[in-house]
Amino acid sequence: MQKDQKVSLIIPVYNAEIFILDTLKKVTKWKLKAYYETEVILVNDGSIDLTKNLIEEYVQKKDGSIKFISYEYNKGKGYAVKVGMLEATGDFRIFTDSDIPYGLEIVDNIIYYLDFKEFDVCIGNRKSIKSRYVQEISKLRRLSSKVFTLIISRYVVTGVKDTQCGIKGFRAEIAEKLFSNIQIRGFAFDVEALYYCYKFDYEIKRIPVVFQGNSISTIRLSKVSLQMFWDVFRLPIRYHFFQRNHN
Repeated sequence: MQKDQKVSLIIPVYNAEIFILDTLKKVTKWKLKAYYETEVILVNDGSIDLTKNLIEEYVQKKDGSIKFISYEYNKGKGYAVKVGMLEATGDFRIFTDSDIPYGLEIVDNIIYYLDFKEFDVCIGNRKSIKSRYVQEISKLRRLSSKVFTLIISRYVVTGVKDTQCGIKGFRAEIAEKLFSNIQIRGFAFDVEALYYCYKFDYEIKRIPVVFQGNSISTIRLSKVSLQMFWDVFRLPIRYHFFQRNHN
């Protein structure tokens, strides 16, 4: 990777007051060690706790290079990632979850495949035999993930065993095209992104991850599950609509 190339890290945030300061410290430390130019963009997705205030204070007093985007009402993780991706200026654009569950050392690995190996997209794969969990997640979340993955991998994105891993990287031109088209605002946006990747014949690299995040979740599975399935099964219709309007 050339020294004048830039890496953009996008972090969607919602009600993360418990761990957001730890996240910010990790991000600042990562930027100082990076051998390439970095751009960090935090997108506050309408948090109703102290998340916004904590980030603003940290940016003002500790690290003014962090870009902070915030809006009043919660619009969904997909919307937040889209805002960050289209605001980013990096040659390589990566998003990860707000608790940095896979660490930041993995960024160099993602860049290796996007830059040197020239893949269009690089995604984390929790189902790889080389992946492992330092912090366990609940049995309910594991079961929900298995059910969702079974359906999605069979009927929507064939062969992809993990669409929801919270770290994915894209070359700039790919990010621009994908996220300009993505319409799903909720958690199923990952599936939409990968669905388009296959339709556009993008080269995807899957890499193992080490889950080291916390066990705290702001997600209500009962609330988001039905919406996710509804969003996903409308994808073929949405794709053909976009094809007609972009040809």
